[in-house]
Amino acid sequence: MSPLLAGVLQVLALIVALGLAYRPLGDHMARVYSSDKHLRVEKWMYRAIGADPGTQMRWPAYLRGVLAFSAVSLLFLYLLQRVQGSLPGSLGFVSIDPDQAFNTAASFVANTNWQSYYGEQAMGHVVQTGGLAVQNFVSAAVGMAVAVALVRGFARSRTGELGNFWSDLVRGTVRILLPISVLGALVLVACGAIQNFSGIHEVGQFMGGSQQWNGGAVASQEVIKELGTNGGGYFNANSAHPFENPNGFTNLFEAFLILVIPFALTRTFGRMVGSLKQGYAILGTMAAIWIGFIALMMWTEFAHHGPAFDIAGGAMEGKENRFGVAGSSIFAVTTTLTSTGAVDSFHSSFTGFGGGITMLGMQLGEIAPGGVGSGLYGMLIMAIIAVFLAGLMVGRTPEYLGKKIGTREIKLAACYILITPALALGFTAAAMALPTPGNSMTNSGAHGFSEILYAYTSGANNNGSAFAGLNADTQWFNTTIGLAMLLGRFVPMVFVLALAGSLAEQKPVPETSGTLSTHKPLFSGLLVGAVMIVTGLTYFPALALGPLAEGLAS
Repeated sequence: MSPLLAGVLQVLALIVALGLAYRPLGDHMARVYSSDKHLRVEKWMYRAIGADPGTQMRWPAYLRGVLAFSAVSLLFLYLLQRVQGSLPGSLGFVSIDPDQAFNTAASFVANTNWQSYYGEQAMGHVVQTGGLAVQNFVSAAVGMAVAVALVRGFARSRTGELGNFWSDLVRGTVRILLPISVLGALVLVACGAIQNFSGIHEVGQFMGGSQQWNGGAVASQEVIKELGTNGGGYFNANSAHPFENPNGFTNLFEAFLILVIPFALTRTFGRMVGSLKQGYAILGTMAAIWIGFIALMMWTEFAHHGPAFDIAGGAMEGKENRFGVAGSSIFAVTTTLTSTGAVDSFHSSFTGFGGGITMLGMQLGEIAPGGVGSGLYGMLIMAIIAVFLAGLMVGRTPEYLGKKIGTREIKLAACYILITPALALGFTAAAMALPTPGNSMTNSGAHGFSEILYAYTSGANNNGSAFAGLNADTQWFNTTIGLAMLLGRFVPMVFVLALAGSLAEQKPVPETSGTLSTHKPLFSGLLVGAVMIVTGLTYFPALALGPLAEGLAS
């Protein structure tokens, strides 16, 4: 079997698995976020944090809940790293330096999981399981809560109430993320991923010196790392490490975990707004972009440019033999089109165009299917932009799901799509203009520029993967990427929740013969075009200086 055919079969298997999970998971999440009942364990949690789950919140109160919870999480994780050297189970590792502790705390709270440290050489068991793994759950639940609040904005009318943040946070964690994570961890352990609390031990000699490894609760952290579209690995090699990702099956299984909730949320959306066809339209848009990017990535990585490529069956530099070009291409596209950031290969060593594809996936806003929650609300923002563009073409006031898209709504949507490009490109320009940050680049020219562009694109879009080759463990990069992650996560949420509140206050607009049908393939095509033009072209000049220049020169 040729490597290309094997890759096609892997994509088909992934599509079938996602199709089987789509309906039951999507319906389950709709019931979770629509139910008035609370589990006993959830009631204990509400009492512990002093929250009343029955209180309905308008968007400012909902936003205050999001920001307050995230601020406390940021402070807790920062302090936990700063006192690591005094904690039991630290494996002898010292406390984390202030700038790196801030960067890591910002990273995991913002669902980015950018790592400027070697996990197996810096973080002990307490920080890994009590700090980082916990944030993998709750940061994902925060994103899902904000997405559900926006959906309620479309579904409700003549009220500004969007639900209760604390209830959405707890339910998303307890009823959705935890059960799937338990089952997923059992699968990974059965396939060879490790799950223990062993210390550091020597495993043999390597290049004249001893080689040491430490154990850890890897399988349980790996599953929520992928399921919550987080991406932070227990080991520096991330999902290329055999303790995290043992074989080809687990590689495909982890890609399934990354995609299953973001895709299924489109059915949840359809259920909650009372039209499954609307959910299918969003699903079709996401799937078309995802499949298109995989096809483009495989084409660039399988294209042969000499005897070495012919012998290897493709561009194998920086890729695991266990996964090959196809498995690495599927994983790279999946993680960069979502806000996951996990890697099973070295993105810097992809072909020039291949590296550009990973960057473009993030620059689209990671909406195909995107992160848990963030992908759905990002795509709904683009849907509002698309109906606005359609309204301009025919001279009608745009409407979406029975709500008028007026001046206030389009301003909020425009602010949403502008904030991450401003952060990514602004910080990249500052790093290239100043003398010191450039010293962290391993490469010069177009590839060196790509290293810095990728880093800030990854941080501002809350992805977390690295182009590698860039020494990001400096005060400049730890601080600026940390700021990019926090601003890129929470400032857009302000616009999303304000938009949700504005939509929820409106009264429904009756459908007429002039109303744009937003559940048909024509609208999905318009939405794909809006995504590629409005967001993709924002980065085109920067891409031309980096991966495009490198690809054309090779």
